[in-house]
Amino acid sequence: MKVFVTGGSGFVGGHVIESLAAEHEVVGMARSERSAAVVAERGGVAVHCSLDDVGPEHLEGVDVVVHAAAYVEEWGPYEAFHQANVVGTERLLEAAQVAGVGRFVLISTNATVHDGLGQRGVDESAPVPPHRRFPYGATKALAERAVLAANREGFTTLALRPCFVWGPRDNSVLPALVRMVEEGNFLWLDGGRAKVSTTHIDNLVHAVRLALSGGVGGRAYFVADDGDTTVRHFLEGLGASAGLDLPGRSLPAAPVRWLATGIEGVWRTFGLQTTPPITRMAVVLMSADMTVVSDRARAELGWAPVIGFDQGMERLSASA
Repeated sequence: MKVFVTGGSGFVGGHVIESLAAEHEVVGMARSERSAAVVAERGGVAVHCSLDDVGPEHLEGVDVVVHAAAYVEEWGPYEAFHQANVVGTERLLEAAQVAGVGRFVLISTNATVHDGLGQRGVDESAPVPPHRRFPYGATKALAERAVLAANREGFTTLALRPCFVWGPRDNSVLPALVRMVEEGNFLWLDGGRAKVSTTHIDNLVHAVRLALSGGVGGRAYFVADDGDTTVRHFLEGLGASAGLDLPGRSLPAAPVRWLATGIEGVWRTFGLQTTPPITRMAVVLMSADMTVVSDRARAELGWAPVIGFDQGMERLSASA
């Protein structure tokens, strides 16, 4: 089949293209010559367009769209998140339907239902919180709602919800960890004991492969590694893979959360364009429980992890 992938020059999309290219005709959205080169390197054929201008003509002959592109930041104006994550997704959805695409798979996130306070054992019945703290989760929830609402006969839509995606070529979690350690800004909150679910990139890509033809239209699926871990165990493993010795200092999360709120208020008041030295989203990611169950993906997609947490860490260290 012919598969159109967005975000192909990024972490998740690049791995998706690499995995699918051996069996399918894969084309990837490319906003620039650099992006086009990465898409080609991963095994796809670049299609020059973006979420701002994608149209049916870019999806000619496509059977499945895998939408992995997103605006992912811990801070920024809501409009930037909305334009990329909501408006861009709606434009791609419309183009896919006009072009006669049969299936649309969104790479969503557990942040769609994360309340920022702490949740354990969440499944797909969890509601989207009415008052969202952060624009990333809020806009991804709106994008997911649009995708699932578009499901109809002849146009199947699904959403995959990974958590803390990690693995080779990670351009988000590990680089941020390295930067904080090198700048001397890293510390634990509540000792790093918050419980979290994670998703190795191989396990997410496996779910994407199954979603090309399986699953129940109009549904979201959590996809997480077997077993929960703690923020400390997860980040220490990532750090070790890069030769980092993470500092042991820790602070209680509650006062740091209040501090982040105050600092963000200063940034808003003065219209500062830089990212604050500490944000509420970063505090939540470091201190709030968020674990999920993937029973629906196992039952309806036939999915199960293809790599374990420890094995993934061993491979990551070996490839460093």
